[in-house]
Amino acid sequence: MSFLNDILVVDFSQFLSGPSASLTLADLGARVIKIERPVTGDICRELYVSDIVIDGESSIFQAINRSKESYTADLKDAIDLLKVKKLLKRADVVIHNFRPGVMERLGLDYETIKKLNPSVVYGSISGYGAAGPWKHLPGQDLLLQSATGITLLNNTAHENPTPLGVSIVDILSGAHLAQGILSLLYQKMVSGEGGEVQVSMLESALDFQFELLTCYYNDGHELPQRSEVNGGHPYVGAPYGIYKTADSWMALAMTDIVQLGQLTDCYALLAYTNSDEWFTQRDAIKQVLAAHLQQRSTREWLAVLEPADIWCSEVLDYEALRKHPAYRALEMEMTVKNSNGTAITTTRCPFKIDGQLLTSTTGAPLLGEHTAAIDKEFGLNQLQKEGAVVS
Repeated sequence: MSFLNDILVVDFSQFLSGPSASLTLADLGARVIKIERPVTGDICRELYVSDIVIDGESSIFQAINRSKESYTADLKDAIDLLKVKKLLKRADVVIHNFRPGVMERLGLDYETIKKLNPSVVYGSISGYGAAGPWKHLPGQDLLLQSATGITLLNNTAHENPTPLGVSIVDILSGAHLAQGILSLLYQKMVSGEGGEVQVSMLESALDFQFELLTCYYNDGHELPQRSEVNGGHPYVGAPYGIYKTADSWMALAMTDIVQLGQLTDCYALLAYTNSDEWFTQRDAIKQVLAAHLQQRSTREWLAVLEPADIWCSEVLDYEALRKHPAYRALEMEMTVKNSNGTAITTTRCPFKIDGQLLTSTTGAPLLGEHTAAIDKEFGLNQLQKEGAVVS
């Protein structure tokens, strides 16, 4: 499916946040030209999150840059900069995630590009926004999780602040940027006007916590308190959390404590008939339940709880998840190939449209793989070193 078939995206972004936004646009059929520095390219090409290296580059780069083209340009070189500006005259969308001030110094900021291309949709991601005392700090996922309270929501009360084991702020800010860009593309279709959408990782991380922050704002500024045992959601009462069983682990979400006690033969829970106590006595209840649930296997507990519509789940690792019929039914995996013929298994776009999956067979580009072809297609080779003019 090519919903954005005629949309040209010029993407200056690196790492995860910006590239995840342009990946969504590419999955929807847009043509994404990735601007990379010569020789080294996107720093993410060497950002290893494991020892998995594919064609000499990181697996994460391969995953987040599929279906894109690579154009190398030194933005500090006058001719390369002119070539890029000429390309930008044809762009529908421009994306970057540089720190505030970088694109202005290069002459590639929104106001400058808007003069070249009045209907352009210009999207940017920064770490902390364009104003305020943090604006020049590095926008790195772990740092944002730490600065916004996320790390103090995970684990139990006596453990260290604990980050999520995934770059959640990067991916959220990329999703927010893609949403904003799609909104402006609709505006452009209706009125011919483009616009600028600005996303900060700080705001994305705060929006991610709207549920908890709203409680905090309206509850006398009471800070969330992590559970003493079986940590889960700091604002949710017992039994919410992860519990060890005789052979593995099981998750329990919100449920009636008395009913849970009856189903599991945990008779100590029958005393908590006042639902307010499920919050005020959260840790005491969870300690009793945690000890009791270790008497049987996860499968035995699920056989009792699932038919009663108790919200519960086994805890699966990736190996067990991939074997599960529910996972296989999703067809979440796909294989892409780069121009070297190297096959890479990755995840597909997570949503369907009209019941159809959005898939691709094209892997991430080699560094500068499309530079010559793009130069020829857009007439960029016509620029001369002296007296060059963007025409």
